[in-house]
Amino acid sequence: MTPETLAKIHAAAFPDARSWSSTEFATLLDQPGAILSGDSRSFALLRVTLDEAEILTVATAPDHRRKGLASAVLSEAEASAQKSGVLSVFLEVAENNGAAKALYSKAGYTQVGRRPGYYMPKDGAAIAALVLRKQLQVA
Repeated sequence: MTPETLAKIHAAAFPDARSWSSTEFATLLDQPGAILSGDSRSFALLRVTLDEAEILTVATAPDHRRKGLASAVLSEAEASAQKSGVLSVFLEVAENNGAAKALYSKAGYTQVGRRPGYYMPKDGAAIAALVLRKQLQVA
């Protein structure tokens, strides 16, 4: 998947936030430990550092939502991370993003922190981020 495709999906998935550019995606993909799973409908991008991974973003094109794609790409990315020796995965999610919170809860993530004012929507007040963590099974 190209950085341009990733940027297009991300912009459509998060219309109220500053979307990431194709240059930003290219830079992230070139970093050591980058894991990308998905296709032109939905993707997950993680970054591995030693035995931890951070989910940088999970995005699904609006016309492909509610089909289980985000769950599938998240699971695929976690499996790839686990094969790289990852023991735990972290992420931040906007506390008002009910769909994403449900996705992560169903996938076994639990809240370990909160960052007030973390997200700045294009129009509106700052939104806190919930810090979530999942322990992966040792293979």
